[in-house]
Amino acid sequence: MRAYIVGNVAIDETIAVSELPVIGASILGNAGGSDLGGKGTNQAVVMARCGVPTTLVAPVGRDARADTIRHYLADEPLRSELIEMEDASSDVSIIFRLPGGENAIVTTTESAQSLSLSDVGRILSTARPGDLMMLQGNLSDHATRDILEHARTIGMVTAFNPSPVRAYFSDLWGLIDIAFLNKGEAQALTGTTGRDAAEYLLSRGPREIVLTLGGDGATLVNRRDSIEVPARACDVMDTTGAGDTFMAAALASCALRGQRLDRLAIEHAVAAAAITVSRHGTRKAFPTISELEAILR
Repeated sequence: MRAYIVGNVAIDETIAVSELPVIGASILGNAGGSDLGGKGTNQAVVMARCGVPTTLVAPVGRDARADTIRHYLADEPLRSELIEMEDASSDVSIIFRLPGGENAIVTTTESAQSLSLSDVGRILSTARPGDLMMLQGNLSDHATRDILEHARTIGMVTAFNPSPVRAYFSDLWGLIDIAFLNKGEAQALTGTTGRDAAEYLLSRGPREIVLTLGGDGATLVNRRDSIEVPARACDVMDTTGAGDTFMAAALASCALRGQRLDRLAIEHAVAAAAITVSRHGTRKAFPTISELEAILR
């Protein structure tokens, strides 16, 4: 089984602040470092570090930022297929990190929004039935739908993280096998939270819903059962990338064991996410290969 992650890649620039700025205000902050990021790339890095054969498909511009992205990706155990978009700049995320580890993120999507199925068709020609397709919310509505439909024609398993939330997501549920949402995303997309949100989404197509609840752990809901897993106790330093770590680790656990999502996969994901939030940064905060081996063993 190979995981194909089609999504965005960005350079993350972190600024540590005591509070978020309000309209018209100027505030002081401290540089918190630069790293590789983007939700699609985050998920691909963790998936590959777990030992799952992984292909990242991501758009970049023709600029110095793209060169930096290539440099970072060369250190990761994945196959990267970076597609140059002629009239777009490589994307960047500005992360405002608060003292308690919470964050607010502003991401450009010029490259991500330019991607289309025709750009990735050659790469996906190697995909086989049973391979995994992972998508997030940074691509255009047309690209997201077209890629999901293409994955279905191949017989791939489709996993979706609807972040950032977009209006067109309501038309996609019939093309998705597994969805990962946090509490805010569930509220925005269903008007409710918890088991009610999961039941709403299950009725529209997915076979499994995973709700991530931060310090309250996570819940896996399918048509037969609801499984709650508590969070791991840890000192929260920075929550950037925690959801991406969780999703990738859960799916990797299943892939490596040849299983559907189960309690053990969620426990593995909770353990991996606890490592990420206990460190500053994005990629450099993710569990290492050896740490993930210990979790998944």
